[in-house]
Amino acid sequence: MVTRNLHGKRLATQAVHAGERARPDGFVPMSTPIYSSSTFLYDHLADIDAISSGDRQGFTYSRHGNPTNAALEEAVALLEGGQYALSVASGMSAILLALMAAGVEQGSRIAASQDLYGVTAKFLLDVASRWGTQIGFVDVFTPAGREALWASAPSVLLLESLTNPLLRIPDFPTLVTEAHSHGARVIVDNTFATPLLLRPLQHGADFVVHSATKYLGGHGDLTGGVLVAQQAYADEVRHFSRLVGAILGPFEAWLTLRGLKTLPLRFARHCENAQALAEWLSSNPRVEEVFYPGLPSHPDHHRVAQFFGGLGAGGVLSLKVRNAGRDEIFRFVDSLELFLKATSLGDVQSLVLYPAISSHRDLSPKQRQRLGITDNLIRLSAGVEDVEDLKADLAQAFAHL
Repeated sequence: MVTRNLHGKRLATQAVHAGERARPDGFVPMSTPIYSSSTFLYDHLADIDAISSGDRQGFTYSRHGNPTNAALEEAVALLEGGQYALSVASGMSAILLALMAAGVEQGSRIAASQDLYGVTAKFLLDVASRWGTQIGFVDVFTPAGREALWASAPSVLLLESLTNPLLRIPDFPTLVTEAHSHGARVIVDNTFATPLLLRPLQHGADFVVHSATKYLGGHGDLTGGVLVAQQAYADEVRHFSRLVGAILGPFEAWLTLRGLKTLPLRFARHCENAQALAEWLSSNPRVEEVFYPGLPSHPDHHRVAQFFGGLGAGGVLSLKVRNAGRDEIFRFVDSLELFLKATSLGDVQSLVLYPAISSHRDLSPKQRQRLGITDNLIRLSAGVEDVEDLKADLAQAFAHL
């Protein structure tokens, strides 16, 4: 598309069209540009028709696809070992579209790990249930729970690669095999592990979702999500995404793509710092218990070597502060200086979260207690700072108790 001659046109017309629609020639940008455009133009209507019908590749409307987003989607699909990826507005949007593409409809049964992120559980109960679906939460870590799971004949199984906040690791190959034998499709939220630790599609999962807000972006400056699917579900994902319109903006897509470039470096440091903090905290008399799969005391420690890629056991750990209630936890968290109070994780900065008032706030005290989310539990997201400084920050906060 060549901008038509604007000489002699009125100022209002020049203001709209001047400088636009130039065609780069003879160079390739080092970084994917931010294509901040809602629509894409072609010289001939036949080109738009061919793209819309799927006869040729291209972009016509950013709700259907954007070059910046496409670059991100190609990158995440490659990292996850998937055939199709879609960038969306948030991790919750990715879960929504995964459920729709998995065929959830009126009469469907969704089985979900009882250890899911609190907002995901609330979404299933408050949103998915309104579709006429039945929701069941099961303990996927016990034989009795697994027996109850398949007795309910679910059409979808929803898991997390590392549960929030107790960092349990499911037996993915067994669960996926059993799910498929019962005709169920498997969705795995891989936000905590990232493809550097686990690639659920290689274990047979049908869909993988990410909150790109976390490790993929990594700098606390964007909100986004990514859904990766096996090729068999690409058309369904594409169809529902265009109808729902939960698209990721091109600027956020560009930020996420930039974050991916340093993800291996950052995540290695996250894992290293989390392991060191977990070991150090385990010997602290003010700590009742530490939850981190890199510790031999963790019930799923053996699965780190079994499923994870050798980089570590993740960048998140949780701990129970001995003889502490809500007031003591508030005082401890408020005393931290390097660990920032934030309802997120995976940033280069270290973060601290109190699950009882944040990630699991919507659950009743009895539900939280049953899941092990006690009033003395806090979650730490290890950043990339010097670990000795992080230890010192925790030590001075303990001194305020």
